[in-house]
Amino acid sequence: MSNMEESVQTGANQPRWGRRLRNFADDHLPQGRWLSISVAALIIYLVVVLVLGMVWSITPSPFDVVENARLNTASVDEPVTGAVTTSALIGVVDVLLTKRGGFLSNDKMPPGVYLDNMPNWEYGALIQSRDLARAMREFFSRSQSQSREDPDLAEAEPRLNFQSDSWLLPATEAKYREAQRFTQGYLDRLADPSTPDAQFYARADNLREWLAMVNTRLGSLSQRLSASVGQRRVNTDLAGEETASQSTAAPGELEVRTPWREIDDVFYESRGAAWALIHFLKAAEVDFADVLKKKNARVSLRQIIRELEATQDFVWSPMILNGTGFGFVANHSLVMASYISRANAAIIDLRDLLSQG
Repeated sequence: MSNMEESVQTGANQPRWGRRLRNFADDHLPQGRWLSISVAALIIYLVVVLVLGMVWSITPSPFDVVENARLNTASVDEPVTGAVTTSALIGVVDVLLTKRGGFLSNDKMPPGVYLDNMPNWEYGALIQSRDLARAMREFFSRSQSQSREDPDLAEAEPRLNFQSDSWLLPATEAKYREAQRFTQGYLDRLADPSTPDAQFYARADNLREWLAMVNTRLGSLSQRLSASVGQRRVNTDLAGEETASQSTAAPGELEVRTPWREIDDVFYESRGAAWALIHFLKAAEVDFADVLKKKNARVSLRQIIRELEATQDFVWSPMILNGTGFGFVANHSLVMASYISRANAAIIDLRDLLSQG
């Protein structure tokens, strides 16, 4: 039997599934071409996601609050009272929505879905924006407790309190842009001398009310940052009042520790809160200039801003370290807590100064 006849006979006797497997290999895997293409595509995808994630995690640069007010009011003159603070709120929300990568807290696609530092930074800035929006609605725009609230601020404040992780129907960005538009409407009326119904009352008591909100936020952040190393703390919940009581009994000492997976989250939330607060305090320095001058409190406000600006220094470590208080490895949370605590203590002093006649 010739070689050709032997080959044909062998192929005829081969099972059908064997012939199909051989034909598939011959047709689809020449020189491993498709495997090489798949590996190259995967590598390119991972590199793009990594680079975008690094770029999107860069903290936005600060902006000039006075210049921002001039742009928002389209005025070359000095902005009217309240315009700088209102514009600062609009500007911070705008940065949250338009910075590199946009608003990331509700991202469901890579690289945003993999990131956590920037979403926590956004949350810190968002909380401060919500507090200022509430203060503007409840205090700054009303002459007294029985006066009517501003209609634009009444629409803006609840929209800014919309959940930060809604991806669709409605998207978080859509609600925050609506809040921007209503706040801009208030600002337009504020800058228009023909509409005296829009007002911003720069009084010491109004400033104290907002600073009280800031005080509680920074106090909470300071405690959470300090708890990165774990501490046994004496329970002081009822200290200062003999007849005080609480719903359920609590131990005399508490073990307080931030979970290790949340340490960098609290750190970046604090940085975001401080970043937004720097702009708001600089705006308050302009709008409440007469009040601060009368109380000789401008230098106190500037010291608060100085402490908060120190929280924005570049972080040289590739990760947030959590060493013990006096250990060999640094603890970035304790450093941040130091700046936040000092700023918070200065705010308490400023509030006391504003309350004096």
